[in-house]
Amino acid sequence: MGIIGWIVLGLLAGAAAKLILPGRDPGGLVGTTIIGIVGAFVGGWLSAKLLDKPVPHHFFDGHTWLAAIGGSLVLLILFRLLFGDTRARR
Repeated sequence: MGIIGWIVLGLLAGAAAKLILPGRDPGGLVGTTIIGIVGAFVGGWLSAKLLDKPVPHHFFDGHTWLAAIGGSLVLLILFRLLFGDTRARR
């Protein structure tokens, strides 16, 4: 899978993570994409190291999507714990 495939996968995985954990986060579309791309790599690494199940690098593979969304959820939770809601509350 090429770099464009990883960016698209990251964008969709980040969007899925935001749908699963709705809330106000700074960053918008760019932040979602970055969380998703890094989350895809983190999810793949966690899957390979902790579950002893390497993730295939195919765009339409279910394990790739589960690992990417799972990694994005982990990063989104860490992001919220570290930075919280930086916008002014009304």
